[in-house]
Amino acid sequence: MADIRTAHTAQLDDATLAAARALVEQAFAGEFDAHDWEHALGGMHALAFADGELVGHASVVQRRHQRCAEAAAAVIGATLMAALDPVLRGGYELGALGATDAAQRLYAAAGWQPWRGPLSALTPAGIVRTPDADGAVYVLALGVALDLDAELTCDWRDGDVW
Repeated sequence: MADIRTAHTAQLDDATLAAARALVEQAFAGEFDAHDWEHALGGMHALAFADGELVGHASVVQRRHQRCAEAAAAVIGATLMAALDPVLRGGYELGALGATDAAQRLYAAAGWQPWRGPLSALTPAGIVRTPDADGAVYVLALGVALDLDAELTCDWRDGDVW
């Protein structure tokens, strides 16, 4: 059984952050870059340890999609998401995340729904459609009614905006 701990980025030492980054880089097999890691920082982390070794990581960071949080760098499934559930429900009206094909069933089982409408980002050049993210963004309503067919626009950030 894994030992689950939660902490803010500021509470994690360099060794723990390095271990978490190495773990997610390995899990995403070359599809996880420096921008992706930056997107996972600045919020609350759930860390899974087995026999003192880090075996799982997920984080929640604030983004602007109307008041929203994004679950980032989820590696070890339902247990880590459950550890971050109070963070989401206690501080946000909407959760949003970009899900890999392999993780979509996990998020759906936890009540997350696929966003069906068009996706965009508010960029320095204005609102720009992000069709590459269609079908991969999942949301969790936490006190707001959602029209899953409407447009959803996120704030700009370097790297993958979703």
